[in-house]
Amino acid sequence: MEPSEVTRAIATASSIATSLGLQVEDGTVLHNSNKLAVRLTPCDAFARVAPVGVEVAEFEIELAQRLAEVGSPVAALDPRVEPRVYVRDGFAVTLWTFYETAADLSPAEYADALAQLHAGMRKVDLPSPRFTDRIAAAQAIVGNPDVSPDLPDAERTFLSSRLESLRQELENGDEQLLHGEPHPGNLLSTREGPLFIDFETCCRGPVELDLAHVPEAVCDHYPNLDEDLLATCRELVLALVAAWRWDIGDQFPHGREFGEAFLHALHTGPPWPTLDTMAKRVP
Repeated sequence: MEPSEVTRAIATASSIATSLGLQVEDGTVLHNSNKLAVRLTPCDAFARVAPVGVEVAEFEIELAQRLAEVGSPVAALDPRVEPRVYVRDGFAVTLWTFYETAADLSPAEYADALAQLHAGMRKVDLPSPRFTDRIAAAQAIVGNPDVSPDLPDAERTFLSSRLESLRQELENGDEQLLHGEPHPGNLLSTREGPLFIDFETCCRGPVELDLAHVPEAVCDHYPNLDEDLLATCRELVLALVAAWRWDIGDQFPHGREFGEAFLHALHTGPPWPTLDTMAKRVP
């Protein structure tokens, strides 16, 4: 969010929490991208704020509740308020439990938590988009010069071709419900154990697509991986992120540098780097 929006978003989240009986004196931004993550104190609530129409907060709430019911390692909604989406001043706000962080997770602990999440997701019957919808959205960005005006024509052709080829290659594999982006930023190490957050990108696809978002050492501990499929999914993730970074409305910090770096990685070819490796390549 832009700075002016951040100020309004914090004020809205604080106002909603106060109206629900929580004591709020300050709001600290923990993460800012297309949505805002804010710690409200002294009540210690974790607020997620997004412009109305951008979020899928109702889906996220229902999914988090169902996953908790089957014992999956997911962050809990704030038990002090009604578990729903609160809409005010053009923002959609959800309130979650704030967790104090614990020691960093080992790759084995990370892999075990993700395997537990996948097992729980196989028990949850909730309609969700397929991973191909994400590809289609990326293709729409790349294919429209008005949406990605700074993307060179040759790169536009290259990236469009890669996205379509990867879609066809992954079209007919086994699928299940996935987190969508279980990277380290969406896994909390807490005193209650590892807990996943942020289910807005949940979709159906091969488990290797989730694993394409995690550090390579984590994959070494995940059971029964298809290594060839994992490599293809890593390439797809690189292509998707490359497309998002060229969107004219993208607010990711240093987005253009990341867009160029991801395109370079796609041109370079396998072995495909992981997202944490790519993050280290951009100053």
